[in-house]
Amino acid sequence: MSIKPDRLTIAGALLFIGGLQWFMTVMAAETLFPGYSTRANDLSDLASTVAPNTSLIQPSAFLFNATTFLLGLLIIASSYLIYRACAARIFSILFAIFGASAMGVGIFPGDSGIIHGLVALATFVTSSLSAIAAYRLLGKPFAYISAVIGVFSLIVLILALFSGGPSLFWQVFGRGGEERFIAYPVLMWTIGFGGYLMGASSRGLINRHAEGFP
Repeated sequence: MSIKPDRLTIAGALLFIGGLQWFMTVMAAETLFPGYSTRANDLSDLASTVAPNTSLIQPSAFLFNATTFLLGLLIIASSYLIYRACAARIFSILFAIFGASAMGVGIFPGDSGIIHGLVALATFVTSSLSAIAAYRLLGKPFAYISAVIGVFSLIVLILALFSGGPSLFWQVFGRGGEERFIAYPVLMWTIGFGGYLMGASSRGLINRHAEGFP
């Protein structure tokens, strides 16, 4: 099966733009949120803090919801293009779920109740697993970097969920810092992955038989 260079290039551009616009918009939302602390506040607090002490600040809430929804939409589009280009089924499914979950975070802010926690957790899990699954799709050394990033974010997430109290990352960097150690590595990986894909077709950097599919 031949690789379609245009599909990979478009997928890469979508991911690069999606990740970059997310970081820039979130930074804008943070500066427009009075008293916001990257140590004390979750990222999703920009949209709304959780019940019972809900707080919705505009335009930060709109900016966070819109940019997160757009990021998820672009990830879904890129996952489809990647699958069409090289039939990486496992990766594409995980990546698409990552995108759909990110869209869910943009639709269901913190005051939405348990559904926000579920889509946020799904985003963290599938983004980390996507970076790990990309190992078989990529050339080296980026394949190694991708896997390490995914494992790192997954370890921080597991510590956050199962430490039985504040994890080591929470104690050192605060609640907001802990979450950023989960989210930021894979989001920066998304940008790097996008850049990689834009040059992958012409340079033969994508494994056209990823996951053993012909």
